[in-house]
Amino acid sequence: SRYRSDGWLAPIDVLTTAEASAALAALEEAEARYPEDLHGDHRNNAHLVLPFLADLALHPTILGCAASLVDRPAALLNSVLFIKDPDATAYVSWHQDSTYMGIEGTDMVTAWLALTPSTSENGCVAMAPATHLDGIRPHEDRYGPDNILTRGQHVSGFDPDTAVDVVLQPGQMSLHHPHLIHGSRPNGSDTRRVGVAFQSYIGVDARPERGKHHVLVVGNDPVDPAFLVVPRPETEMTDDGRAVRASANAALSDVLYHGATERRSY
Repeated sequence: SRYRSDGWLAPIDVLTTAEASAALAALEEAEARYPEDLHGDHRNNAHLVLPFLADLALHPTILGCAASLVDRPAALLNSVLFIKDPDATAYVSWHQDSTYMGIEGTDMVTAWLALTPSTSENGCVAMAPATHLDGIRPHEDRYGPDNILTRGQHVSGFDPDTAVDVVLQPGQMSLHHPHLIHGSRPNGSDTRRVGVAFQSYIGVDARPERGKHHVLVVGNDPVDPAFLVVPRPETEMTDDGRAVRASANAALSDVLYHGATERRSY
């Protein structure tokens, strides 16, 4: 399949235009209500406090596609809101997800769902075909205030001209392998670019390599007892939900910054 050879698939229709518009409106309303909970440095694991995002994470089309690529998807590790404001300098450096995820093996897949158009002009994700076949490459930590990634991880010696822009319309998603090199450029348009990454759906036999991972169960199979199963939120931004999210984000930060010389606020 193309996923096996290229390491990614797109575009895949998940939501109708109306459903994507409703999801975007729900997110922007939540941003307005809870600015301290959803600002630029606090966009990890919002599905643990916003039921509509949890519903998206459990969308049957996403889970069905994941099931065709992963051996019995059992849980979701994390989610990230990737938002680029108009004419902003924020970007995502070229990296491989599996480098810092703290999970053994590669039986996992990331879904990136667009809630607005995601285009070359506004900084869509770009993927380098077949780079997942070469295993994990050396990375260097560059940090930088405009780099959306925690430690600014960057694949050493990567030629960005080999990457392909993955253009998505609202409601469409891409899927990519944990070893695939990908990144995104700044938003040079006059409109906001909004997407959510469900990173990643893991197979039933996945095991933690390090850290305490908080996972949302998405299938009928039990997960490894080393994972901490967290509940799907029924009501938005409850005290309990905030506490679960804070614990999940602290644990995620420990995993992502493992071995780093410095840490940022997220």
